[in-house]
Amino acid sequence: MTESQDAINEEMAAVDKAERAAITSWIEGNIGGSVDEIERVRRWRPIWHVHTTMDGARRSYIVKGVRAWDSIPFSLDHEMHMTTVLEKHGLPVPHIHGMMEFPKAFVMDWVESDTRDAGLIQQSIELGTSLSPERWAAALEYMELLAKAHKIPASEFCGEELTLPEGAEDVALNYYNRYYKMLEDRDIRDPMMMFFTKWVRNNYPRDRATPCYVTGDCGQFLHKGDKVAAMIDFEVGHLSDHFYDLACYRGRHPVENMGDVPALYRHYAKHYGEPLDLPAIAFYTVLFLSMAVIAPLIAIKDKHPGGDWVEGMLQVCFIGRRGLEALAEIVGVELDDDIKLPEAHVSPLQELAFDKLNREIARLPTSRALTDWQRGVLGLLPEFLQNMSRYGAWLEAEDLADVTELLGTRPRNIVEADEQLAAFVEQAGPEHDAALTRFFHRRTLRQCLVMAGKDAPEGHLLFMKVDPILHMDLNAA
Repeated sequence: MTESQDAINEEMAAVDKAERAAITSWIEGNIGGSVDEIERVRRWRPIWHVHTTMDGARRSYIVKGVRAWDSIPFSLDHEMHMTTVLEKHGLPVPHIHGMMEFPKAFVMDWVESDTRDAGLIQQSIELGTSLSPERWAAALEYMELLAKAHKIPASEFCGEELTLPEGAEDVALNYYNRYYKMLEDRDIRDPMMMFFTKWVRNNYPRDRATPCYVTGDCGQFLHKGDKVAAMIDFEVGHLSDHFYDLACYRGRHPVENMGDVPALYRHYAKHYGEPLDLPAIAFYTVLFLSMAVIAPLIAIKDKHPGGDWVEGMLQVCFIGRRGLEALAEIVGVELDDDIKLPEAHVSPLQELAFDKLNREIARLPTSRALTDWQRGVLGLLPEFLQNMSRYGAWLEAEDLADVTELLGTRPRNIVEADEQLAAFVEQAGPEHDAALTRFFHRRTLRQCLVMAGKDAPEGHLLFMKVDPILHMDLNAA
């Protein structure tokens, strides 16, 4: 191990020690009891699970920090505000005790539940997803609670970071535009995101102009038995059309098994008291999924320390492809789902190098500063690179062929192809929507194939499709 690596490890350990000491001091000083243990949780951002003893009883808390990179357009204070308004109106959310300045984080109650929260796509691949009868019963209750949350006056959520949207365009796109500006501020010109953005700006529902609170990432709740234990994760809560949240449910399924989505929709409509607008939900599915690409796109472009780079790449290709499936239903185009990986191009020396790198990462000693799951995240990088060494040439060749067919001229390389593609998307009219939808779907499907690898099992999570909605039966028993 080099001296520089030793210094980095010592610095990481020192920061970890200081964070744990600060968390201990804050909880013991502001809540009481004594801190027994602090666990770092595998998530996009730093989260600690804190175990304490108070008056002889065990109590637990969650400390939620700031993401390793600037990937959402809201602060921690915003998330606290969203949660406290919901609690004020009787929604079951974890109680927040306050904000820490170092590490920048807020402290809230840990909620005991029966939920196995996969949290990330890679975790869902590793652990699978299931839906118990108890979870299903709780999901129905969640839809009732969601309807209740949507009826809270939108003005109560306003503050320094939220204002009331005015008009149908602002209701539909105020949050999307705010999010997309994060790409523009970084000068990230991603052709697929440019296409998505142009489409949602041209096709938002003109007849829906009443804003309400939406969770922003709907479907996240903990259950205990057949009851909702807590609604969670409001970091991107904002003001929009309430059908946005229903679109989230559709966008998450079946990657996270949400059950019978039409039945959940009908249950929600019964308690909200308004008929479902399927075209509006279809639009918001495209908006939700395309917007969900922005944070991971920033994650793979930014040079920030830490984080989960492979998870970011998984989300860009996987969520992007699902967004295109949702769009294809609206545009009315058939997609090419028959693409297969070719035989791998195997370089013996590269294979040996990747094998060596994998084994060396697996040998790294774990500590509080480098936990077992963090070492595992690091080990995903050589696996990604190994798949790229085997299929990267095919990926680029197929991309260049598709770009050539779309544009009528052949770019010299993939960098020039993306530049020309971005320029084409900027000037393309609606008559090109179908061709661009097919193009980007083929591109993202190939990326998913490479990420999954040659031996991916049938039914692999990366290939799960978005269920159609425009002809959903709303009258089923």
